Amino acid sequence: MSVHHDSSAVPAVFRDALGQLRTAHGSPQVRLVEIPAPQGLAPYAIALEAEIDATQNAPSPENVTDLYPESGTPLRAHGRFVLLYDPAGSPVWDGQFRIVTFIRTTTDAEMSFDPLLGQVAWSWLVEALESNGCHYRAAGAAATRVLAEHFGTLADRPDQTDLEVRASWTPEENFGAHLQAWTAMLCAFAGVPELPDGVTALPFIRRN
Repeated sequence: MSVHHDSSAVPAVFRDALGQLRTAHGSPQVRLVEIPAPQGLAPYAIALEAEIDATQNAPSPENVTDLYPESGTPLRAHGRFVLLYDPAGSPVWDGQFRIVTFIRTTTDAEMSFDPLLGQVAWSWLVEALESNGCHYRAAGAAATRVLAEHFGTLADRPDQTDLEVRASWTPEENFGAHLQAWTAMLCAFAGVPELPDGVTALPFIRRN
């Protein structure tokens, strides 16, 4: 695990949290890779990088989400999930644990100007947490749209808009359910239909 201390010195409560993450269940389309955790945010942390490619298992037209371009071209989404633990607690977090996440996907030009796009992304996160039975507090998020327009020798390339959502919240229990909820949101961004609970365990792959 990506922690800042020798594993023998890791508090039992954080080891238990890591075990819950490893036994979480979610979509087999999501590939999770353990990456170095960010420095300076907490004494203990684990970071996971996730990627989903809807072209590998594209849904039928009736299951295409609103974030699909009109052409029906499947989308790709990727993101990061970080679990922080500070035994001293934090008044900002309102607890000892904090989950910090990031998701990025590409939308079509028309959808990118929808004023409700950020609100929809936030509602997906809330719904994913609630549907997975997650208890949490002090949640917040920011949605950003990044528009790439092309000119001159690149004028033949289509305009592209990326939607980025950064969110964090304080989990109260069942860390595996929180990871499962986050991967469900990632699937929603990529337009991948939700699969039944417990289909497969999320495979952790260590990245050195």
